[in-house]
Amino acid sequence: MPSVVKKLTALDAYVNAVIVVGVLCTVWLTLDGAAELHRLWSPEAMVFFVFAFAGEFVTLKVMTRGAEGEVTTSTTFALAAMILVHPLAGLIALGTANLVADTWGRKPLQKILFNFFQYAIVVGAAGFVLKVLTGLPRDAAPHLDPSDLPGVLVAAVVFFIANIGLVSIVVALATQSSVFTYLARDLFFQASINGLMLGLAPIVVLAADFALPAIALLFLPIFAVHRGGREAIAKEHQALHDALTGLPNRELFKDRIDQTVRTAKRTGETAVVMIMDLDHFKEINDTLGHHMGDLLLQEVSSRLQKALRDSDTVARLGGDEFGVLLPSVATSEDAAAVAQQLLANLREPFVLDGMRLEIDASIGLALYPKDGEDNEVLQQRADIAMYSAKQAGRGFAMFEPELDRHSPRRLALAGGLRSAINEGQIRLFYQPKADLRTGRIMGCEALARWDHPEFGIVGPSEFVPIAEQTGLITPLTSFVLDAAIMQVREWQQAGLELSVAVNLSARSFLDTQLAVEIPRLLARHSVEARLLELEITESMLMTDPARAEATLTRLSQIGLTLSVDDFGTGYSSLANLKRLPVDVIKIDKSFVMEMAVDASDAAIVRSTIELAHNLGLRVVAEGVESEDAWRHLEALGCDLAQGYYLSRPLPAEAATRLIQERGTGFHASVGPSAPPQDLLQRFTKV
Repeated sequence: MPSVVKKLTALDAYVNAVIVVGVLCTVWLTLDGAAELHRLWSPEAMVFFVFAFAGEFVTLKVMTRGAEGEVTTSTTFALAAMILVHPLAGLIALGTANLVADTWGRKPLQKILFNFFQYAIVVGAAGFVLKVLTGLPRDAAPHLDPSDLPGVLVAAVVFFIANIGLVSIVVALATQSSVFTYLARDLFFQASINGLMLGLAPIVVLAADFALPAIALLFLPIFAVHRGGREAIAKEHQALHDALTGLPNRELFKDRIDQTVRTAKRTGETAVVMIMDLDHFKEINDTLGHHMGDLLLQEVSSRLQKALRDSDTVARLGGDEFGVLLPSVATSEDAAAVAQQLLANLREPFVLDGMRLEIDASIGLALYPKDGEDNEVLQQRADIAMYSAKQAGRGFAMFEPELDRHSPRRLALAGGLRSAINEGQIRLFYQPKADLRTGRIMGCEALARWDHPEFGIVGPSEFVPIAEQTGLITPLTSFVLDAAIMQVREWQQAGLELSVAVNLSARSFLDTQLAVEIPRLLARHSVEARLLELEITESMLMTDPARAEATLTRLSQIGLTLSVDDFGTGYSSLANLKRLPVDVIKIDKSFVMEMAVDASDAAIVRSTIELAHNLGLRVVAEGVESEDAWRHLEALGCDLAQGYYLSRPLPAEAATRLIQERGTGFHASVGPSAPPQDLLQRFTKV
């Protein structure tokens, strides 16, 4: 029968080497300290042993920028034992305490041995430096004088460097990352806390020389160090982690990517950034409540963490969006395999409060350096790939340039949208709606345009999807609503009272905060609710009719006018609208523009107007671009018309001039006529 030989890994080889060197150091320390064995039973040594042992068990768990860390006092008393008794006493104090703690924690034998003999190397190195530079320990008091302090400081530095060096190498090998990555994440924490703890060791020795009970007085500064370190790191944790899941937040995720990129530039490794979005999470949140949604996010976070290596990062970027960073992968196929594993884990049913839930997710992947060489580009391209995967329904997608034919433009728009909202680059244009019988302007539809400093006027069809994908749809909607309502107030102050209509995206329509935000904005500008009209597309109503009805009811109770946009392009019917609290339907322009040449389109327009009136709904015809269309719609009894025959969308100032010239529903006016030519000529490119 052939023998099976286990291949020795680099990690195993390193651990075995540390154990061998540690054994040699232990032998040397034992031989060197043989003459001092009697001092191991001294009262000072016993006190140091007890406190080192207690310090190893009574630790403070804290979250560092890199990972979980510990604040312990055992090193303080181990170094004190080395100074006052012998380095062998330091090894007994630190190594034995660690040996018992690891055994109690049921750690693997190899890890127990590694930790003990790692300390043997550390104590041996620091003890050798201490002996060469200071001649410590001494037989008689004072066991420490000022001339010894530089040597003690060097020994403490050697102690720290040897310890952090041995640990960082084993962590790097275990997680298949670089030593630099580990040190970049954890060095500041380790240096600050261990520096304070090792720095207290000479004070412990002086206190023991003065009077052994005086060591008790050191508990106050030691406690202060513990508490100060804990509070400082707790504040950093709060600033860099998500409160709900405990995962790194967007800021820390960015920092991790930056660190990984710097390391990968030196090592030539390939790194992967993933952006993941849960499918239909909002429906779960709205239907089952935020409590259930929060539980689901916590469980998702747990599953993602368990599926990845310790060196990988999982972050919650906001809402139901997560980020994953793999600092080192061999090939793109390996990255794809990780994405597939994450999806498989998430597709296993969740049981929350006795309720069984099944979810899916979409993941986009971007590779360093192939797809980008900095944090912003990598995240944006992973985001593009994620939306490609979502639209295709295929779970995950790798970024490819062809996924976005306008990638440089789209990335520029995505990167600048937040500042555009904050800095007033988003402008509202107003397209009037007129009474077909009188020609009076009864209201306007507010249409957002981005006056981009590089690309000029950018339409909503281009930047609204970006807003939805980047989580900026809520501030964008708030800005548009505020600007539109403020314009109504300005018109009122000019003696013009007419309504304004605002289009809602699907996410904004289902946002439960919308019914809270709108009354606040109306009150701020002293505008009546009846003068604000919200336009919702037919498809939005039919995707989830029950939720749509509940949302419309909340909005209707405010006193708003509710309009169904693009009617006739979806799968609903006027019968379905009968149970919904809507006031207006807008016939899609595709039917209006073709009704003169297509009998079926003309029949659809005619029957829609008749049935809508029977249900008590007003009708707006979009896409009215000729006098014939105007007259035809007027003959059919349509209420309002909107289109280029009346006016293109105009900036507020130009729209106000047009309204003043034509009159509103509250002012006398002549019948329909073409808008002033000077206005059309000025804005034909809008």
